[in-house]
Amino acid sequence: FLGLDVLPIEVEVDVSEGLHSFNIVGLPDPAVKEAKQRVAAAIKNIGAKSPLRSNKKVTINLAPADIKKSGSYYDISIALGFLMASGQMPYFNPEKKIFVGELTLEGIIRPVNGVLAIALWAEENNYEYLFVPQDNALEAASAAKNIKIIGVNTLKDLIDYLEGRIKINPASFNNFQNDVPSPDSFDLSQIKGQEKAKRALIIAAAGGHNVLMIGPPGSGKTILAKAFHSILPPLNHRESLEVTKIYSLRGLINHQHPLMTTRPFRSPHHTASTVALIGGGTNPLPGEITLAHRGVLFLDELPEFQKDVLESLRQPLEEGEINVSRAQAQVVFPAKFILLGAMNPCPCGYFGDPKKECVCKPSDIIRYRKKISGPLLDRIDIIIEVPRLSSEEITTKITEPQSLVVRQLIERSRAIQEERFKERNEKKIPIVTNSEMKFQEIEEFCQLEPNAEQFLKKAIDKFNLSARSYHRILKLSRTIADLEEATLIKYSHVAEALQYKTEFSWNVY
Repeated sequence: FLGLDVLPIEVEVDVSEGLHSFNIVGLPDPAVKEAKQRVAAAIKNIGAKSPLRSNKKVTINLAPADIKKSGSYYDISIALGFLMASGQMPYFNPEKKIFVGELTLEGIIRPVNGVLAIALWAEENNYEYLFVPQDNALEAASAAKNIKIIGVNTLKDLIDYLEGRIKINPASFNNFQNDVPSPDSFDLSQIKGQEKAKRALIIAAAGGHNVLMIGPPGSGKTILAKAFHSILPPLNHRESLEVTKIYSLRGLINHQHPLMTTRPFRSPHHTASTVALIGGGTNPLPGEITLAHRGVLFLDELPEFQKDVLESLRQPLEEGEINVSRAQAQVVFPAKFILLGAMNPCPCGYFGDPKKECVCKPSDIIRYRKKISGPLLDRIDIIIEVPRLSSEEITTKITEPQSLVVRQLIERSRAIQEERFKERNEKKIPIVTNSEMKFQEIEEFCQLEPNAEQFLKKAIDKFNLSARSYHRILKLSRTIADLEEATLIKYSHVAEALQYKTEFSWNVY
């Protein structure tokens, strides 16, 4: 793999006369080099002659030779190649066939990561067969419908199948369901008060907008974030494949239910490093922002994150992807997520609270808030205060569940957006929500009524809004209009969008 892209590797095996040796060439990493011991033991334990006991010169070449090979994907290819080259197995034509799997010492085939991506690549490149570990078979079948997925448990079973001694039915997957609610989500009805914050989250969910919640400890910011997950529409099949491909590469999927149906909700601790958040490593792997693709990245206690970690969010928030550059390669990971941030108004948490006095110095508050830079704030569409609850709100009884009703409203809004961007998606310009619109789409789809346009012009001058803020307010207004199923953006839509961007005062004095 290079990022999420599959790089096909051809395994060549030569067995010749000479001093005994067993070598793997082609830039193998330690995991690949150790395949020699796994393959030799597995071959011996199925009753064949091991390459370590063959008294031959055995050379394994992994082509192309200029790409570093990592992982245990090549074990069964090496084993089959040796058995054919040494005359212990009849030759079969490997054309249009892919073999993936790790061998144990006794010849059992263990599952590997990234099989869904391999299956998609194999289908796109017109392969006929994909041989995978049995535990990966359902995962591969969920992605590829036009190739035969053969799941095998042992090396012996694989050999018997290839030689025609046993029959293995290709794996199939026909039950994609995208209406399964996440068991970890809270219902909106469980949150007392905070009607303004709930409204803001409904708009954010409908249009995919970024949100920052500011309030004292115990005001409900964290539970609002968890309830936000419950109102998001489920993943459609295309989005599910995108997300599952990422989780498959990281080994985070359930092999019995491989396709992810609920949107990811990632909540890294504030001590997370830049690499943990954006991805990286010698062989770059996706980080938290990519694991949150098509879902939510919740950053609680936002100013407690390291400043360079927060600044690294600027590119993915703007472009929906992250470029990870390393000495050996440059990879691009998808990162279209909704950023949901939560913070206190000051280090002690009680600045501006009517009931509890703030004990922070003004300089401490300024330093605390400066950790969130202007460019990062500019990329956040909704900034909402979450105040302390009153005694009446705290003692209010929980009402009937609301999240399902709200989710249906959001799904109607998403359907409007899907129809709006249908032509773009047919031209392979994927736009799912209003928040993903670029300048051209904003010009075409964010048409304002005359009084709304005049009002927005005055607001730009009054609040000194940047061009980016102007475009984000337009996109937010478009979402509010969609929730009301309005064609043109009205004065009231712009007014509501503006308050989410300008109402909170960052001034301490």
